[in-house]
Amino acid sequence: MSTPGGGDAAAAGAALAWSAGRDLAGLSLWFDQVAADAPIEPREPLDGDTTADVVVVGAGLTGLWTAYYLLEADPALDVLVVEQAVAGFGASGRNGGWCSALFPASAEALARRHGEDAARSMRAAMRDTVVEVGGVAAAEEIDCDFAYGGTVTLARTPAQLARLTAEARDATRWGDELDLLTPAEVAAHVRADGVLGGAWTPDCARVQPARLVRGLADAVEARGVRIAEQTRALRISPRAVVTDQGTVRARHVVRAVEAWTPTFPGSRRDLAPVYSLMIATEPLPPSVWDLVGLDRGQTFTDGRHLLVYGQRTADDRLAFGGRGAPYHWGSAVEPASDQDPRVARALRRALVELFPAVRHARVTHAWGGPLGVPRDWHASVGLGDDGIAWAGGYVGDGVGTANLAGRTLADLLTGTDSALTRLPWVGHRSPRWEPEPLRWAGITAGLRGAALADAEERLTGRPSRVARLLGSLTGA
Repeated sequence: MSTPGGGDAAAAGAALAWSAGRDLAGLSLWFDQVAADAPIEPREPLDGDTTADVVVVGAGLTGLWTAYYLLEADPALDVLVVEQAVAGFGASGRNGGWCSALFPASAEALARRHGEDAARSMRAAMRDTVVEVGGVAAAEEIDCDFAYGGTVTLARTPAQLARLTAEARDATRWGDELDLLTPAEVAAHVRADGVLGGAWTPDCARVQPARLVRGLADAVEARGVRIAEQTRALRISPRAVVTDQGTVRARHVVRAVEAWTPTFPGSRRDLAPVYSLMIATEPLPPSVWDLVGLDRGQTFTDGRHLLVYGQRTADDRLAFGGRGAPYHWGSAVEPASDQDPRVARALRRALVELFPAVRHARVTHAWGGPLGVPRDWHASVGLGDDGIAWAGGYVGDGVGTANLAGRTLADLLTGTDSALTRLPWVGHRSPRWEPEPLRWAGITAGLRGAALADAEERLTGRPSRVARLLGSLTGA
């Protein structure tokens, strides 16, 4: 969502440029695959002023899961979702396709803030969420390539192996399963270069995220939810949302816009939009996959500090992403930032370094988008006394977390006292980011520091001192 005026207005105009038959070409591999099935026709915009029981701003996974579970709790509710572009236009249709049990704040950080029992409850809820998403996708017949293959984390330096060993040792304390692997055991999942060891967790599924979010939009619409696309929210207020197509008055308002949060009046410092970018190869032949593996829907990463992530897609591509794109001054969210040739080249180099067998493969897609980062790395969900509900701050772990958010918001909005409403992220308020130029300087230093920490560990073979400093600053 964008507020009127200046660069934000230009960004909103560009975001809506899919009209006149563009079919959102280039937004992501995932959207291109959806459009190949059938042209993406935007739903009608809001037709003037209206009312609803609940108005949800944002037709991504958070907003649509909220609508889904609200109607499951009370089919009589009048729920309206407004979206500036089309369902899934934001991170929900552009991400790495991991439906995982990852949560941006570690269990240790949750325990420090909320107690050990609360941390264990949060971890259990996240693990259950992966199963829940798969179950709903099956029940609603959403064909989103859901494959419960787990995640393999590769250790390619002694420091990475030491970190993974410590994480596996601590995982049982929180009820998580993280099995250490020898190089030979890693190779049973994925065959990458320079592997010293690794770890595997079952708590992740590969998914085609645009098909998931678009299928969910169809499912909630079939249940009676109204979705107004091409409708840009200008202001969120208690019991009202002002859009460029009319004003919606409602008992409750749900803000589900994640990285677009800073574009609303008064919210510039609530979340920092940080870009994550991806590439995807052409479909690879069986001879290459014989060398790479990933034959059971596994997702993969390694132990570096500047995060990378990947999957083998259902049509046999390697989709690979990572951080490293610059933060943009003033928390700007602009379509021009969705691609960065320098980062795309770096991702290709990293992919070939991991998998030399793909060095001759053609990269057919490069894309990206912003994710929402709270100042304390702590995602949150809640309902204020003013009737405005919110969820977000997923730091890239949103495919699964958005489902948990939707279930929790549904309970909060219907007044249901449940185990979900007592989880430690409910009602959490992150501190605001610093004003510019401190915000730009801090986030930029963090991104560069992560890259420096990886270089330090490659050179020394020891855990990075820079990384320890970064951890102390985020508290994650």
